[in-house]
Amino acid sequence: MRPAPTILHLDMDAFYASAEQAAKPSLRGKAVVVGGLGPRGVVATASYEARRLGVHSAMPTAQARRLAPNAAYLVPRFSLYRTVSDQVMELLGRLSPLVEPLSLDEAFVDLEAGGTADDSASARATGEGLRAAIRAVTGLSGSVGLAGSKMLAKIASEEAKPDGLLVIEPGTERELLAPMSVRILPGVGPATGDHLRRAGMTTVHDLAEAGEAELVRLVGKAHGHGLFRMALGLDDRPVVAERDAKSVSVEDTFDVDLHDRVRVRAEVERLAVRCVERLRAADRSGRTVVLKVRRYDFSTLTRSETLRGPTDDPTVVREAAGRLLESVDTTGGVRLLGVGVTGLADYTQEDLFAQAADARELAQRALEHHAPTAEGGEEEAVPEAEADSAEHLAARRWPAGHDVHHEEHGHGWVQGSGIGRVTVRFEEPWSAPGRVLTFRIDDPLLRPADPLPLVRESPDYSSWPASLPKSRSSGAGSSEGGESSP
Repeated sequence: MRPAPTILHLDMDAFYASAEQAAKPSLRGKAVVVGGLGPRGVVATASYEARRLGVHSAMPTAQARRLAPNAAYLVPRFSLYRTVSDQVMELLGRLSPLVEPLSLDEAFVDLEAGGTADDSASARATGEGLRAAIRAVTGLSGSVGLAGSKMLAKIASEEAKPDGLLVIEPGTERELLAPMSVRILPGVGPATGDHLRRAGMTTVHDLAEAGEAELVRLVGKAHGHGLFRMALGLDDRPVVAERDAKSVSVEDTFDVDLHDRVRVRAEVERLAVRCVERLRAADRSGRTVVLKVRRYDFSTLTRSETLRGPTDDPTVVREAAGRLLESVDTTGGVRLLGVGVTGLADYTQEDLFAQAADARELAQRALEHHAPTAEGGEEEAVPEAEADSAEHLAARRWPAGHDVHHEEHGHGWVQGSGIGRVTVRFEEPWSAPGRVLTFRIDDPLLRPADPLPLVRESPDYSSWPASLPKSRSSGAGSSEGGESSP
């Protein structure tokens, strides 16, 4: 534990949904749900307006539609989210060399390592300056937690949501944590939470009072020891600037179970190419190919094959995944397929196997099979029996929420499509809500487009955060523990 709250945790507010609202003036202040839109789709993010109706992330989209039938349901636009994430991470990098990203919209920052804060007052000033910079550069809001440990900083940012800042002063941790649910602690999920509840422990105070020996008896030595330390507010984990990925993988969930063995193999080949694309984007190679198959009865099988050396060749990965598929019985139907590569390395061992097909041809074949986005942002395969229907053709070409450009009407986004038609709302992030027009899906004047920036003219932050005030004192600051800034 540090004597000053110099570990910062940033969590963007309802990131995907907020980005969509910022990009689409007509959706501001309205319920927005981003995720997979098929029968088996899952909510990735819901706006705060949708959350008030009971919608939350990881909820099946079908259930969300029952709770919020009038919400806007959009397919994720990861190119936009990555662009905004890069802008946010660049700002964080100006605060410290020790930035630990947890996802596109969440990260820890060691302010002490960057010399941007060494006491409560300077930490608060840095946090407020960061929130202002993020809003100016991206148009979005983020919540900031500041504390002497990573665990407490994350809890603080969660308590500050939405669009707030919370400082937990060293020495106030136990008082703050005591009334909170045990589920606030890292590693306490539904099962552990229920187990503790049956033992009469529902708050963090209950865990601290129970003592380490009792917690070890209930949940085991390693978990019990960790739970007791967390209940006392103790966490010595450092902020780690780079996390070495252990694997790269992709998977798809299908609207309708796949029974055709040829179709299953084609999907595995497509996933293999996508997996290698991610592998190459990370400048890595891997030695072990893993195949994941979830069958009609929800049973999940994994098979792996270790190669003679690391590779990033799509043909090698495709053929290995194909061999693994031969050992799996798929006659009852396949609900999900995944291909991954583990045993990552920074180099490639060439000529592991003779290439059976040109990599470019294989990549082109995979592109021809691309489909709309599904749960968790992965791509969703169109049911074979409906592949040629006008509705699915429209959905594949014009995903809901994605950007388009019309030669006469300008930039817009897809409100919906089907039965040979696509409906578009023409507006830009800095415009008033726009008008809605409907076109044929093959209209020659309409084409997909790249997302527009959320802020028309981003301010110059090249000298930031040099202007932030700093305190040279260590220890207590002027702000009160647990005080929140809206």
